[in-house]
This record gives sequence, structure tokens and C-alpha cells, in this order.
Amino acid sequence: MTSGVDVAIAALPLLLAGVLLVGLLWPATRAMPIAWVTAIGVGYFAWNMPVNWLAAASAAGFMTAIEILWIVFGALVLLYTLMEAGAFDRINRGFATVSDDRRVQIVLIAFFMATFIEGAAGFGTPAAVVAPLLLGLGFPALAAVVAAIIGHIIAVTYGAVGTPIVVGIQSPMESVEFTRTAIQEGGMTVQEFSVNVAAWAATYHALVGFVMPLFAVGMVVYFFGDPEERSLAPAWEVAPLCLLSGIAFAVPYWISAWFLTAEFPSLIGSMVGGTIILSILRAGYLLPDDEWEFPEREQWADHWVGTIEPGQSNGSNGADSIEAEAADLEGGEDMTLFKAWSPYVLLVILLVVTRAVDPISNFINRDLFVVSWGEILGTSLGGSVAWMNVPGFWLLVSAVLAIPIFGMSGNEVSEAWKEAGRKIVSPFIALVFVIAMVQVMLQSGTHPGAPEVGSMIVLLAQTTAGLLGAAYPAFASLIGALGAAMAGSNTVSNITFGAFQFEAATQLGLPRTIIVGAQAVGGAIGNLVAIHNLVAALATVGLLGQEGRVMRLNLIPLLYYASGVGILCLLFSYVLFPTVF
Repeated sequence: MTSGVDVAIAALPLLLAGVLLVGLLWPATRAMPIAWVTAIGVGYFAWNMPVNWLAAASAAGFMTAIEILWIVFGALVLLYTLMEAGAFDRINRGFATVSDDRRVQIVLIAFFMATFIEGAAGFGTPAAVVAPLLLGLGFPALAAVVAAIIGHIIAVTYGAVGTPIVVGIQSPMESVEFTRTAIQEGGMTVQEFSVNVAAWAATYHALVGFVMPLFAVGMVVYFFGDPEERSLAPAWEVAPLCLLSGIAFAVPYWISAWFLTAEFPSLIGSMVGGTIILSILRAGYLLPDDEWEFPEREQWADHWVGTIEPGQSNGSNGADSIEAEAADLEGGEDMTLFKAWSPYVLLVILLVVTRAVDPISNFINRDLFVVSWGEILGTSLGGSVAWMNVPGFWLLVSAVLAIPIFGMSGNEVSEAWKEAGRKIVSPFIALVFVIAMVQVMLQSGTHPGAPEVGSMIVLLAQTTAGLLGAAYPAFASLIGALGAAMAGSNTVSNITFGAFQFEAATQLGLPRTIIVGAQAVGGAIGNLVAIHNLVAALATVGLLGQEGRVMRLNLIPLLYYASGVGILCLLFSYVLFPTVF
């Protein structure tokens, strides 16, 4: 029998992280080391964890963080390589020149481009890249941020070539005995379980998220249209384009999640869907009869614009953003769109070949290409990084192949790599400590002499399951959203709450893949109000200080998404698929 005090103590690291991150607006680089120290203290004094187990759990977390950062670094190197070469500017112009109508530009740039960047790079990159592009086209800064954040949410579960699933679900489930054993007893491997989770997450997203292009357009035209007569009528005028765009994205996205791997849905959905919609628009179909424009500049509210005037180069105002620098590049004027996209096409081919062709897959997974540490400090804990199999390696290969494709100079290559190195510092600090904290909480029930209540995560999951009971599926995605809102990352939310949701589903006899799939979706929608993502996006358009305003606006799509997923999760769990593992 556990007491409320036990539960409160188990929740202390998470509660403290929430207070520091959301309440006091501390950066994760300051908040998460304190949360980790708190988890160490709770583990030692309340869960009787020996010092070597605390250190081993933290070390295992460090190895997981290295794997994530390897992916993020490769994604950033490839992205900045395209920016330095002018290819990214060419891609943007390819979208922007289709129509001057702001609603069409939202669909093409804030939805298709943002979802592609999310699939390729993740970790807050889409909004920080797309918002300045929209600002440069003449969007109010606040409208640019809102559109960019809402537009990419459907892709977040598979960001940075599947990292939230591969690292956020598969790795923690493999490292915790109770989840690993339960999955194996269910007749599948942990990898197969994570693939199923990704497929169910795509099902939620496809059924609920295909309307997000219309949602993004509606938010912009209603809140940033004529202040005298707010109306959704301009959004309904382009509803056929928005809904077809959502479907064109969702169908290949869903198919790739079920029949390929978790690394491809967002990439394939955006590339296939974007190509279809661009072709339709260039053929003259679905273009609105009248172009919609923002009100005259003098009618804009003061909080719509910050230190960077819309339509100007961000660089002219001294903003420190590589996105602005990309807009000033001279390169890429005569570059074909296929050439501009080619490094990402190569990336998809490399990832497919290295996963689908067994001889190659077996070769790159040999011990020679895996850094592992077993029985860390005399414990049963271990960790490994298959550095060649991880997408980060193939992202870097694609970046290197891009050098001769674009004929880049040594200085351009150097700048791309240095910028990626600078951008990885803050995520490194935050990720190392947040994942170390989670590992301490997860492993607090595995050491000799551990309390009968199990780990901190197990105790919290059992308590939550007991409180919510049969209504639990309705709240599963909100739990994931809470994790992402605190940490600013779907991956970290999955690492923190994936095992939590698995245990709660087990306690209630619910389908575990369906519940953890809802967690993976919740980790995506929480990015709508994640303070770290909002700060990063607002900084690129010179609008710091408006985080609360964006958060309030984004609560609208968050509540829609969470409600839709909650209803589907109840339906799947109790009516349609109750026998699924």
C-alpha cells in the first residue's frame, strides 16, 4: 500500500522540472541539471538506490543522449549545407512563387515545407526556419510564428528521421526490464512494438491532423485579418485546397508508417503530398479567385511585429539567425528544384537501402560499428550506440555528397559545420540531464533491495491509472503533451512518459500499442505550447516577449487535437481494437 507522500516524492523531479521550465521560464540548460540532482536525491534517500546504480543509470542516459545528438547534429549539418549552397533559398522560392495569396503560401510553406523540415531535422527547427521565411514574404511576425508552429505539428512524431520513436520509444522500452519482458511475452520484439506504436500514432494523426492546413489558414485569417470584421470566410474559400493538401500528405504518411519504418512518414508525406499539390496549383486548379492579403500596415496591432519589419531581410536588422543569412545568399539562382532537393532524395534512398537490404543492414550493425557499455559499474544496466546505423551517420553522408553536387567552397562547408556545432551546445546540455533524470526514475526499481512499489515511473503510472480508471485513454495524449510542453521535445516526452503509459495500460488491461501511440501523438501536440520552441521561433522574427500570446492562440488547435485523439483512443481501446497488444 502506497501513500500520497510516496507518490509526491516520486513525482518531485518532474514537478520541479515543470515549475522551473513553465512556471519560472528557466531554460532547460539550467532547469534539467537541477531536476537530475533531485532525481538522484529521491533515488538515494527514498528508493535506496546504491551510488553505483545512480551513476550507471545516469551513464545509460548519457549514451541515449549521445545517440539523439548524433542524429540532430547530422540533421543540422545537412540543413545548413543547403542554406550555405543557396539550395534552401531555391526551394523556398519554388514554393513562394506559385501564388501571392497568403492562404496558399501558408499551405505550401507553413505546412509542406515545415513538415518536411520537421521530418528531416526536428527539434524545433521547422518553426525557427519557416517563420523568418514567411516574415520575409510580408507576413506579420506573430502570424508567421503561429502558422509555422501549427503547420508542422502532424509531422513531429517522426521528426529528425524518426528519432521520437526510435530513440524515444524503442530505446527506453529496451532498457527497462518490466516493459521489455512484457513486450516479449506478448510475442514481439521491442523494435516491432515501437514500429506498431509509430503506425498507430500515424493513424491518430491522419484522422485528426489532416485538417491542420485549414486550421493554420483559419487561425491567420481570423486573428490577423481585417480587425473591423473578424471572419473565417476567407479560410472556407480555400477549404478544398487545404483539405486536399492534408489528405495528400496524410495518405503517403500513413502508408509509410505502416509499411516502411518510423523514419520516413514525415519525409515521404511532405515530399509526395507537396509534389501533388504543387502540380495541381501550377496547372491552375484550386487557386482562389481573389487573392487574400493582410490589412494595410498601419492597421496592424503593435504586438504583431517586433524588431524586424516584415518583407525586409532579417540580417539587415542584426538578427542572429542563419535563416536570414540564407535569404541573402547569391547562390542558387539557376539551380533546378530537383538539384536543390537532391541531398534529401539521396538521404531517403540511403536510409531505405540500409534498412531494407539485409546484407547491408547486417553489416552496419556489426559490433565493429557499435559502441556499447554493458554491466555499467557492476550493475545490470547497459547502453549502446550503433553509430553507423543511426540516421545521423547517413545525414552526414548526404551532407558530404551535397558538397560536389552544389560545387561548394571550403569556406561554405566550414560555415555550415561550425553553425551546426554552435546550435548543438544547448540541446547537448539539456538532453544529457533530462535523459539521465528519466533513467534514474526508470531504473529506481531494478536494483537489489528496491522497494516493492517498483520504480518511480511505475508508481506514478499505477496511481494515475487508478485515478482515471476507464477514462484513461481520453487523457493519454494530454500526458504526452504535458511532457513535450515542459521539455520542448517529443523525444524527451516519449522517454519520460512512454514506460509510464505502458505500465498504466497494463494495469488497466488496455491495448498498450494504442495507448503508447497516443503518447507519441501527445508528445507532438505539446510542441504547440512548448516554451522553448516558442522562444526559438519568436527570436528569429524579432518578437521575443510574446510567448504567452502565442501560447494562448495555440491552445485552440491543441484542445482540438487532444480531444480528437482522446475520442479515437477511447474508441480504439474499447470498441474497435480491444484485443491489440
